[in-house]
Amino acid sequence: MLTRYPIAMTALAVAVAIAAYRLLRLYRLVRAGRPAPGRYGRWFRRLSTEAQEVAGQKKLLRWTVPGLAHAFVFWGFIILLFTIIEAIGDLFSPSFAIPGIGHSAALGFLEDTFAVAVLVGVTIFSAIRLRENPHRIERRSRFFGSHNLVAWVTLGMIASVIITLLMYRAAQTNTGDFPYGWWAFASHGIGEALRPLGAGTNRTLATVFVDANVMVIATFLVFVVYSKHLHIVVAPINVAFSRQPRALGALDVTPDMDPDSITEESVFGAGSIEEFSWKQLLDFATCTECGRCQSQCPAWATDKPLSPKLVVMDLREELLSKKRTHNGDSEQEAEKNLVPRVIEPDVLWACTTCGACVEQCPVDIEHVDAIVDMRRHEVLMESRFPQEAGTMLRNIESRGDPWGLGSAKRLDWTAALDFEIPVVTEAIPEDVDYLFWVGCAGAFDERARLTTQAIARLLRRAGVSFALLGPTESCTGDPARRIGNEFLYQEQAQKNIERLDTTGVRRVIASCPHCFNTIANEYPALGGNFEVVHHSQLLARLVSEGRLTPPVLEATVTYHDPCYLGRHNRIFDAPRAVIDALPGATTIEMHRCRERGFCCGAGGARMWMEESIGRRINEERTDEALSTGAEVISTACPYCKIMIDDAIRAKGREEQVRVVDIAQLLDGPAKERS
Repeated sequence: MLTRYPIAMTALAVAVAIAAYRLLRLYRLVRAGRPAPGRYGRWFRRLSTEAQEVAGQKKLLRWTVPGLAHAFVFWGFIILLFTIIEAIGDLFSPSFAIPGIGHSAALGFLEDTFAVAVLVGVTIFSAIRLRENPHRIERRSRFFGSHNLVAWVTLGMIASVIITLLMYRAAQTNTGDFPYGWWAFASHGIGEALRPLGAGTNRTLATVFVDANVMVIATFLVFVVYSKHLHIVVAPINVAFSRQPRALGALDVTPDMDPDSITEESVFGAGSIEEFSWKQLLDFATCTECGRCQSQCPAWATDKPLSPKLVVMDLREELLSKKRTHNGDSEQEAEKNLVPRVIEPDVLWACTTCGACVEQCPVDIEHVDAIVDMRRHEVLMESRFPQEAGTMLRNIESRGDPWGLGSAKRLDWTAALDFEIPVVTEAIPEDVDYLFWVGCAGAFDERARLTTQAIARLLRRAGVSFALLGPTESCTGDPARRIGNEFLYQEQAQKNIERLDTTGVRRVIASCPHCFNTIANEYPALGGNFEVVHHSQLLARLVSEGRLTPPVLEATVTYHDPCYLGRHNRIFDAPRAVIDALPGATTIEMHRCRERGFCCGAGGARMWMEESIGRRINEERTDEALSTGAEVISTACPYCKIMIDDAIRAKGREEQVRVVDIAQLLDGPAKERS
């Protein structure tokens, strides 16, 4: 006992002290961030999320093989906490038993079962690492840019913990010190191989390997808190304080842009690491470098420099480079200009805010909010943004729409209709069921107008009374907000909220998912509370109620999920219900659909910015749609329709493949020309 105790226990004590110091420093770094409103309360929901995502490994298991491997390792180490306690106790007495638990056969079986499961998980992870070797397949690997040597060291240390554990237990089976029977099958199985060495040698092996086991655990503890595997400690905390029900839809924070409250010291967005919230700083510390976000990012997939993973890693390095005093204050002046000092401009402006990164992240990192916060600082504090975006912002500010066509043309699309639609000038009539929020694309773009006209005809056919704002409708402000001009967004939002409140509007139909998301999810933060329905939801309901009769469509249809309808707002089934109701239609899904749908490239105000780096996102998505062999590519968003139609025309396939909104399909073959 004396030969084991000083070495292993000293190593463990030193490791615990080092780890505690590191965690205290990290706590101070994170605590120094700005407040993060809304991260407390709803504790039942948070406990449910913790149970599903941490204990149940829900998000990880979306990818079956690596998910199962991670579950084996995660639950293995939960169960093997008992073996760690036993190993430490064994340093004092070979007959040590955990008080209240003892040496039950069930515990021995569980310990050996999960020890083997961990080794299986490590083997699977090793195979995945070899297959996804970034040195071989470069950017196609989700581990490109990750600390890959550290990952291999981690796998080696995990394996070492298990091997030393099984070896000392196996040796004990031959010295009479092992307290478990044959239910501890792995220990006894290896022990049989060691039996010919004799009791003396096995006693020495037991001493050496229990010492080694504790020392490997001590080393691993220090390694974890100084590496990306810090997520073992902080991921459960990050998940507990994640945005509920998800960090999609509305942006997290709506800053106070009231001119009366703005001073010379006011800062908007994040221009230094200190200007992020404490939850965002916790996000950065939590990143596992798994690369799931990177593998789903449309910008990265089309050879652009943006990787959500690398953005978070770079911000984490910036965070960890800071020094804090005992009370959390910075010992250094805050270094401004995260962009371009830490994050390159081409990285920042490549984001489409599609939310694929947030959707995939197994530890609930909120990439989009961090990117928009940096954009806010660039636009509002530094006046730096892509030149072509300036035209869009000026158009919204002066003309009320990104195209700069003005309010006088907002009703031009109605000229193609053979019926009149009421235009609200004062109070909305009591017999009007909905206000139809047409949106800028639906009012001004020729192809999007076809969708708007189809929706109007369908509503009239179904007996739904609706009205328009017409010239007094103005851009919701979504593109301004996503590019970072929060001031212009709030100016637009307050103007629209006032208009809707003045007219008494409470129920709104939106055909654009961006308008839908903004009015439904973001206007409430500014006092605008309205019941908003997307046209796909209303049309699906009207079909199910028998108020609309779907026409025959003898064609194969594939449906493209708009990011702000599907991933951000979970509306997946309604558009598909409309297509499925069309007699004769055959539907075929793209490989990337529903939650994993691939962006068209227009979100995040990218609709109005040039795409000069890499391949075009809309063409990447269109290639996937064409690969299905579908004759019709359908969607439920004017931006998506425009982007995919542009790609079809660029490829010269407009005669073979039609790009139409689901409303056009439901309206009938004669009306679905795009």
